[in-house]
Amino acid sequence: MEFNRNQYFMLGLIILALGIQFRMIESVILTEEASKFVAQKVLKQKVEKGDIPQVMVPAVEASPAATKKQMITPPKWMGWALISFGSVLILHSLAMKKPD
Repeated sequence: MEFNRNQYFMLGLIILALGIQFRMIESVILTEEASKFVAQKVLKQKVEKGDIPQVMVPAVEASPAATKKQMITPPKWMGWALISFGSVLILHSLAMKKPD
């Protein structure tokens, strides 16, 4: 499937808006359910790599740190990168020929 002008423009707008939002926020606090989900996925990846011994896995999953609300702080460069990429996509879509 090949993207046309309208799809490039819409993707650029979405990425631009996401970049602006990343520049406006300082950090995000996850809910307990989301924190638990992230902790389980990260724990699963560490177990697969062998960082945590298999014997320790049930003890770590039951720890209160896994249910604590987590805070995510995105790096400042990520917002600028998304704004730049979205702007380039929008300008690229305007340079393309109109769909038939």
